[in-house]
Parts: sequence; C-alpha cells; structure tokens
Amino acid sequence: MVTAALAGTAGPDPAATVATSVFWLHHGTRLAGGDTTYLNQYLLVRCGRSFGACAVEDGETDPALCRAYSGRPLAALLGDDAPRPLRLAALDALLAEAAPHREAAAEPVTLPAGTPEERARARDAAIAGLLDIAPGARVALIGVVNPLLAAIRDRGGVPLPCDLNLRATQWGQPVTDSMAEVLDAADAVIATGMTLGNGTFDTILGRCRERRLPLVVYAQSGSAVARAFLGAGVSALSAEPFPFSQFSAEPTVLYRYRATVPG
Repeated sequence: MVTAALAGTAGPDPAATVATSVFWLHHGTRLAGGDTTYLNQYLLVRCGRSFGACAVEDGETDPALCRAYSGRPLAALLGDDAPRPLRLAALDALLAEAAPHREAAAEPVTLPAGTPEERARARDAAIAGLLDIAPGARVALIGVVNPLLAAIRDRGGVPLPCDLNLRATQWGQPVTDSMAEVLDAADAVIATGMTLGNGTFDTILGRCRERRLPLVVYAQSGSAVARAFLGAGVSALSAEPFPFSQFSAEPTVLYRYRATVPG
C-alpha cells in the first residue's frame, strides 16, 4: 500500500502534498467503576482536510519527530527511513484525503453528548453491533476495552480477551498476551486498529482468512488503511477518524462499514 501511495496511485501525489502538521498526544483515562487507567499515545498527521493516526507505545515517539516532519511532503513521511508509526499515520491521512469517511459509503453513527462512560458504552455498542454471532460464540477481542467486553456479552458472545499491556479485565477475567491462543479458539474476532501500527495485523488477517473467521476492526489508528481490507479478510469496520470520541463531551460521529463480499 505504501508503494502504491508513493507512486501516486492511492490518492494525492505524496511528493506534492504537504503534511501540514505532525503532532503527538498522550492521555490517560479511567472510567467510573473500573480499576484500569488506559494510557494512550497517538502520533497524528494532518493532510488537507484529513487526519491520519497511529497509536504508539511508551517511548516509541517524541516531540522531536513532530518537529522534524511537520511541513514536509508526505513522501518523506512514507519513506523507508521514517518510523513505522509515522508511515502508517501518513498513509492513513493520504487515504482519508482521497476518500473521506464522511463522503464514503459508510453508515454514520452519532455518539451522544454525555460523560466518558456514556460515550464509551455507545461507541462500543456500535462496534459490537457489527458482529453477527450465535449465542455462546467465542469472540477474540484483541486490544481490550472493558465497555467493549460488556457489549460483546450483551450480544450473547463469550469474549476471549487479548492485550499486550492488561492482565485482567474490570471483572477479573484473565487477559492473555498470546494472539495465537485466542485466534485458534475464536468463532469471530474483533481487533483494534493499533494492530496496524505494531505489526500484528498481518498475522491476525492471515489467521482469520485461513479459518474463515469474521474479522471486525475498530480503528482510531489507521481507520482509512483498515478500510482497504474490507472484503479481503476484514468483514466490518468501525472507523473513528480524529478528533476521537474521548476528546469531546459533545456529539461525534463514527463510520461503520460492512464488506460487500465475504471477508
């Protein structure tokens, strides 16, 4: 995809398109009733009317990167010498600029004004609503968010949580760090867009293709990149472009896609 982008066949010419700004966000969230503080960091690229995003781990980026790449052509951000998260955020921005979510054949879902808890529940119910599962189906959740676990249960699924950083859910359920374990046991998979940035997405996609598992992606990171895999392993997508829902108490929109051919 990066090769196509650099050749100018995936959207605007990256050599002639400027990254107006590259910036970094670090925020923590603890929802009421929970004992988990989510510490999230994002690297973001603005290109014209669009933003691209990639979640990063602690220490993976710093403000110097933003200073070095802001104002440069997207081609520089997509180059082999650029850090992987920056390349993904730049590719996401380019694809979003070529086909903004707000203009695409997606179902817009407006999240209501409210508290962080109310908005998280609404968002995760919208994500779980992309699942079409039988009662008792085992759903691998790669990238654990407690309200999403609850939403899976509300739809009759049995969540199999997997995360690189969390060891237990809000309800004390163990969380494995082995993707292979949950991918082998699951009847369906929900994966975060963060897997695009940390290099695990190809493994998830390949295993879901092999086992013919429905794969739902919920993406703040790389939402326009994940969209390119609809019908090619990805069954459905909840795309949430920046600014993300957690940064507002007002109504915001996410975009739900479903593959038109089996994923």
